[in-house]
Amino acid sequence: MGRHVGLHGRAFRLLVLATVTSFCGYVLLLPLVPLWATRGGAGEFGAGLTTAMFMLTTVLTQLPMPWLLDHGGYRWTFPVGALLLGVPAPLMLLTVDLAGLLALSAVRGVGFGMLTVAGTALAARLVRPDQIGRAAGYYGMAVGLPNLVLLPGGVWLALSIGFDTAFWVAGVGPVLGAVAAFGIWLSVGEGRPPEDDDRVTAAREERRTGRVLGPLLVMLVAAVASSAIVTFLAIPLERRPWIAIMALLAYSVLLVTGRWAAGWVSDRAGRPMLLVPAMVSAAIGMALTAGAIWPARDGWDGPGAVGGAVVVLGAALFGAGFGATQNDTVVVLFRRTGPADYGTASAAWNIGYDAGTGVGALGLGVALQYLGYGWGFALTAVAVAMFVPVASALARERRTGRTRR
Repeated sequence: MGRHVGLHGRAFRLLVLATVTSFCGYVLLLPLVPLWATRGGAGEFGAGLTTAMFMLTTVLTQLPMPWLLDHGGYRWTFPVGALLLGVPAPLMLLTVDLAGLLALSAVRGVGFGMLTVAGTALAARLVRPDQIGRAAGYYGMAVGLPNLVLLPGGVWLALSIGFDTAFWVAGVGPVLGAVAAFGIWLSVGEGRPPEDDDRVTAAREERRTGRVLGPLLVMLVAAVASSAIVTFLAIPLERRPWIAIMALLAYSVLLVTGRWAAGWVSDRAGRPMLLVPAMVSAAIGMALTAGAIWPARDGWDGPGAVGGAVVVLGAALFGAGFGATQNDTVVVLFRRTGPADYGTASAAWNIGYDAGTGVGALGLGVALQYLGYGWGFALTAVAVAMFVPVASALARERRTGRTRR
């Protein structure tokens, strides 16, 4: 493989390119499909159900992914998944009926489940073990860059230019990602082979005794909270679109920054030092957002200038915390399992992320419809704060912990 592997190798660069373009299709429609559903007459529950269906099929697809990756799946799962994610996107323009949107969301979720597990595992397989933290950070930046541009820009694009343009862009991006992902296989095949030593045996034993549980739960609760921002924040702010756009932009910028910073610190410190402050930041940010949108109800014009600034600040703090949490939890999983089980680590992390997003969209849809936006967002802040002690335990793990002795 030689010059093709490592942080600066051709294969990792192709992975970054494939990830950026594919995630454009995911991020662009994340707030738009619920908004499109509400325009067809669906309420908050129906809007949340579109995201929940997408995440349900995503998680169901991710469950067999470790087996698929161990049996040649690294060669085809990313490009096929990218196609399944992108091709159905423009078809959503044909209907605002909830049943049709749910069916198309289900197909897209299958593709997203394939490419997320394959991409996360490849980020570790295409580099040296001492580069995993930074590789996860750069991969996280590739995931986050579409958030930076298209999460706020997609709302503006749909409301200002048209939903048709947004849905077509969401279809083209993953198709380009499929082409780039195929180039990874041409460069290095399946990446770095698994290590065949006692560390592999120890990692598998610890996986069987629940070593993935802690990082998975932290990722799960953080992802549940993130669905409040990406799925629902634009709805009560529809009459103040500039606030929604600025909040989603701040969230996206700090998400990318937090994930990169956590990867850099993790490789140098040998442990996820930013995990606890990240969870605290996420809880505080969500609480601030809840307070600013507490009066939201039918006919509400949105917060004033001060309230809008608080929404933006809250989204920024949550984004920074969520980004660092993403990176540190996946690094903990990779170091606990070892190279032989990167597929399992990737699946566990992505299931935590996507199941959390789906559960959050569905559960918050119910909470918001019956309790209001303030209470719904406040409950997510409390949930994140409750898992700070778990994050503290994970943050004390060093690279030379039990799975590396």
